[in-house]
Amino acid sequence: MKISILLFAGIAEEIGTRQLDMELPDDTTVSDLLAHLANQYPNAASLLRQSFVSINHEYAAPERPIPPEAEIAIIPPVSGGEEVDDHLIITEEPLSADLLIQKVSNPHAGAVLTFVGTVREFTRGRRTVHLEYEAYAPMALKKMKQITEEISTRWPSARVAMAHRVGRLDIEEISVIIAVATPHRDEAFAAGRYAIERLKAIVPIWKKEKWEDGSEWIGHQQGPWNPMDPPETDADPSSGKE
Repeated sequence: MKISILLFAGIAEEIGTRQLDMELPDDTTVSDLLAHLANQYPNAASLLRQSFVSINHEYAAPERPIPPEAEIAIIPPVSGGEEVDDHLIITEEPLSADLLIQKVSNPHAGAVLTFVGTVREFTRGRRTVHLEYEAYAPMALKKMKQITEEISTRWPSARVAMAHRVGRLDIEEISVIIAVATPHRDEAFAAGRYAIERLKAIVPIWKKEKWEDGSEWIGHQQGPWNPMDPPETDADPSSGKE
């Protein structure tokens, strides 16, 4: 069978292209595909061994067969605009907290919490010059939608909006905003913390740290088999990973 594979971030750089077209046996599995790519592109082998595969915008288990005519993407394990609805946004344009607050505000909300992630200049003693964000936008939006549905199950009264910027961002620019509106503040803090931790864990968005002395693709995706331990509504919100 003939398949096309989308590549992102560090893997695209190592292989030298953002799309591969190849012919594989009909019984090829996800793990077979990664092994084949690692053998064919040894410079990218270490990254490929840590990567996940998505099939039609969903993470695929290693033993799953690769179907013909599916949209295949390699998701590295590191961190134009599109919308799946008007509450979920990926864009190259600057982000606005006021805009997201407007999207979630409602007469039943007694609390509106916003989380704003910005580009910092120093990380573990290294000076960042700027960041470059990249997203697999169709899957990223689908996973953001999944997060809002998970929040709706845990906190039925919550309204959530999320926006992530892609492209080049300079120091102090906003990279991500999450707004959550709930009747009470405890729910807003819990749901907001849940949203950003899940976004870091499963949404395929990467950032390239451009330092004074080099660069590196960085991210937090854990994939579907190492999910964060979702906090209960009465859990200590400080227990999560920064």
